[in-house]
Amino acid sequence: MEEQADAQLMLRYAAGDVRAFEELYERNRRPLWRFIKRLAGDAAATDDVFQECWSRVIGGRARYRPTARFRTWLYRIAYNCCMDHWRRSGRRAGHETMDDDAITAAADSESSNPLEIAVASEKSGRLNAALLRLPDEQRLAFLLYVEGGLTVAEIAQETGTGAETAKSRLRYAVTHLKEMLGADAPAD
Repeated sequence: MEEQADAQLMLRYAAGDVRAFEELYERNRRPLWRFIKRLAGDAAATDDVFQECWSRVIGGRARYRPTARFRTWLYRIAYNCCMDHWRRSGRRAGHETMDDDAITAAADSESSNPLEIAVASEKSGRLNAALLRLPDEQRLAFLLYVEGGLTVAEIAQETGTGAETAKSRLRYAVTHLKEMLGADAPAD
């Protein structure tokens, strides 16, 4: 249902409805930002890639066709923007620690309890560090699944692999994260 709504919003935006873009942006900005943050690995790269991604969405609005889920299209753009950023900067992936985890946790939290925010921030920092230790292919599969909401078949399509390879990468990512994080590991 949400996917259809996103596709309809994008089509309305392509037809000139600016309010449709505002709604589309609000619906997708947080999960997209988290996806890019965890893929890029540092605050400056995250901000740059996030802006570039939305610029490409705006620039590609006339060419958008709802042949696949909107999120699949959006996260493919984000992934390509990350790859472009890494090529331009001459490095493969970011491995710097984030200074803004507490701000992000507070912004995403429904709670205003400082202790809950601090615990969430610490867990988020541990997860980000563990994600950066995963091989690139596993990290991408995991983030496309968790943050992007893509299915295994969609992950396979977006990464140019077979479904079994995508499933394998996802399974290995979860296994490695459980080993690294113990009790704080994400649930299957």
